[in-house]
Amino acid sequence: MENILELNQVSKEYNDFSLKEVSFSLKRGYIMGFIGPNGSGKSTTIRCIMDLAHIDAGEVKLFGTTYRENMKNLKKRIGFVYDTDVFFEDLSAEKNKKIISSFYDSWDDESFYRYAKDFQVPLDKPIKALSKGTKMKFSLAVALSHQAELIILDEPTSGLDPVFRKELLDILLDVIQDESKAIFFSTHITTDLEQVADYITFILDGKIIASEETETLLENYVLVKGPKSLIGSIKDLQPIMVKESPLGFEAFLKSDSLNELELDFDWKVEQPSLEELMYYLVKSSR
Repeated sequence: MENILELNQVSKEYNDFSLKEVSFSLKRGYIMGFIGPNGSGKSTTIRCIMDLAHIDAGEVKLFGTTYRENMKNLKKRIGFVYDTDVFFEDLSAEKNKKIISSFYDSWDDESFYRYAKDFQVPLDKPIKALSKGTKMKFSLAVALSHQAELIILDEPTSGLDPVFRKELLDILLDVIQDESKAIFFSTHITTDLEQVADYITFILDGKIIASEETETLLENYVLVKGPKSLIGSIKDLQPIMVKESPLGFEAFLKSDSLNELELDFDWKVEQPSLEELMYYLVKSSR
């Protein structure tokens, strides 16, 4: 399966922040989760992908072609859900739809109205009267209604209630049944990604820390818990980070360190969640 999205050594300099040689790729038929703490470069990377920010070095490819070659047509093949308001605030959702749909040759009104109904978006109300969550639902309905091959979601679950967040994940899993499509999903809610993401790309301070299959990434690390009497032994393994408490410790370390672990000790070994993995990697870098 070909790459639908590819970044090669992409760099972007700002006065107070920079992307540093960002590289990763996403194939058709898969969902990639894009994670990192606030200010790590997630939104900047997406802006570079969409040519909303001009890169200083490197290359972005969409659908196998350099995006600068024909960005207008390439964007028609992308469904983009922004984390900020991009619609005409004083116009109703219905009037916004009429304006937006005119830009897409493949617009499907039937799909839009089905999603709007399922998402309970009031089409007669002006955008400014909608809650943040309902605006996101409207944006998602738009993104899913023009046969987009690549769907880019920038914090789509922010402001959504838990019920709709679960429904959204089901929708994404349904969309990806079409193996010609792919989803790039940036979020800080890592529990959502554990349920749907085939791959995880982790960015920190403008650099890619990891980009690999979700299961493989999680299997690369372990959490070891034990009583305080064993803390010296665990420190001998040079863990990435150790958290101590009055009762014991929790150590975060690479899985291959287990080869040197004395299994007859009173250890408790667990695979970290994606949230725990991100927490420890971020904390250990500062």
